[in-house]
Amino acid sequence: MENENRGVDRPRVEAAVRELLIGIGEDPDRPGLVGTPDRVARACEELFGGIADDPARHLRKQFHEPGNEELVVVRDIPFHSMCEHHLLPFIGRAHVAYIPRDGRITGLSKIARCVAGYAARPQLQERLTAQVADAMVDELDPLGVLVVIEAEHTCMTMRGIRAAGAMTVTSAVRGSLRSDARSREEALNLLHVSA
Repeated sequence: MENENRGVDRPRVEAAVRELLIGIGEDPDRPGLVGTPDRVARACEELFGGIADDPARHLRKQFHEPGNEELVVVRDIPFHSMCEHHLLPFIGRAHVAYIPRDGRITGLSKIARCVAGYAARPQLQERLTAQVADAMVDELDPLGVLVVIEAEHTCMTMRGIRAAGAMTVTSAVRGSLRSDARSREEALNLLHVSA
């Protein structure tokens, strides 16, 4: 179920951060922490702005290039998101490839905005990957889509196993890029990702 469209409740976030500081044994009234609840609330507006957004809307800006059914690849789209299990960041790069249907294309920056919008929510990397692929399918009706996301999760590098440098790679494949191994291999080669 989609989240209802709402913004960050700053006073509530501020109160929760103040309680968190007390809970970890800190004094929220000490000089270095006095403004922290407000700063965290403002950061949350930016970090979680995708909750109240429809990131697929960026893909609705389209162009028509008659007859174009050639592979389009946008790779190394930087993003950051927050793991919904620990509310710690994961940071990485998204790679998106699609084959337009009858020349129906979108602006390259719109793909990056779509990735950023879905990333600006408490997220799972697997879900983020699927959301971007599904938005491409729903908005552009392409012949095929391939989304690969590579990210480092600080919930693995800063706590628990502390496996600094471990990368998680997820993919979502739709349409002809799923059914046609040759096209999929071409897309993966252009993304510099091994099959």
